[in-house]
Amino acid sequence: MTTATPTVGAGELRTALRGHASGVAVLTAATPSGPAGVTITSFTSVSAEPALVSFALAETSSTWARIKDCRRFGIQLLGAAQRDVAERFAAAGVDRFAPPTRWHTGPHGVPLLDDCAAWLVGTRHHQLTLGDHELIVCAVEHVRIGTPRDSLVHLHGALHAALGTPPAPGSPESQERPER
Repeated sequence: MTTATPTVGAGELRTALRGHASGVAVLTAATPSGPAGVTITSFTSVSAEPALVSFALAETSSTWARIKDCRRFGIQLLGAAQRDVAERFAAAGVDRFAPPTRWHTGPHGVPLLDDCAAWLVGTRHHQLTLGDHELIVCAVEHVRIGTPRDSLVHLHGALHAALGTPPAPGSPESQERPER
């Protein structure tokens, strides 16, 4: 495989991607110094079988410095009403797990935030350094679905509600459709 030389600057790329909505999640991990977490917009599904998801963090992130040796991670998918949670976990220099954050210890000791749209707990499956980020692929071991709600997305540099209440579980609209 050959590596292409980038022809686009970082600023130009960021400007182009600002118009692409990204789901907002909070990544958490148990560290020797206590729980760590950070807001991420790089979370994505990789594979259904086996169940794999991924996220990327900048190597310069203070959270990456704390979690880079962790084996397991929690990923909390945020609802539209959780903008304050996303902002708290994106803020520098604060104890993100102090009140008013509500959280509990989940499977394998992973810290999990209360009242999220969904929670996943996974084990590091693969890691790859790409540019100035670390890409982590996790094998999902546990999933818990919260109350259906509108999602929180990052678009044009701000947090927004992705409107559209999901269909009730078990309804025909909630069934997966085959890919075309």
